[in-house]
Amino acid sequence: MKWCSLLLRRECCSFSNGEYVKAGLAELEQWCTEATDEYAGSAWDELKHIRQAVGFLVIHQKPKKTLDEITRELCPVLSIQQLYRISTMYWDDKYGTHSVSSDVIANMRVMMTEDSNNAVSSSFLLDDDSSIPFTVEDISKSMQQVDVNDIEPPQLIRENSGFGFLLTRKEGSAS
Repeated sequence: MKWCSLLLRRECCSFSNGEYVKAGLAELEQWCTEATDEYAGSAWDELKHIRQAVGFLVIHQKPKKTLDEITRELCPVLSIQQLYRISTMYWDDKYGTHSVSSDVIANMRVMMTEDSNNAVSSSFLLDDDSSIPFTVEDISKSMQQVDVNDIEPPQLIRENSGFGFLLTRKEGSAS
């Protein structure tokens, strides 16, 4: 599930969806701990936003949580806008529990208003990070060199006269 789906679609902010994603994250965490850094790298750290959002969805007794507990302990990497969005879209399709208290929601609104007055972005979505943690040189070193002349075309191509130019090229380059 994409992180932004959680913030954009109410059906993704359910308790059972949180349990589902949490189970998938547990499998991924297991893989990350068993895999070498070469394969797993910082994958687990990169998922901290979704991990914390899912933690919020599945935590019990949300109405008893204070804003301070939510922002400092449960979801420290999420912005107030993101927390507000998840809190207001949350619904428990399994046990019928409620989201955070109306006081916490009101405090979030106040904080968002203050943030907008201080020119802090009011976007609840994460900024896309298109940076790549490896260089093009790293990619080219890891690629195996393949000579297309050494590859035998599939039978369907060999039998189809429309692809004859491929066979001619192969035969011509072999001579």
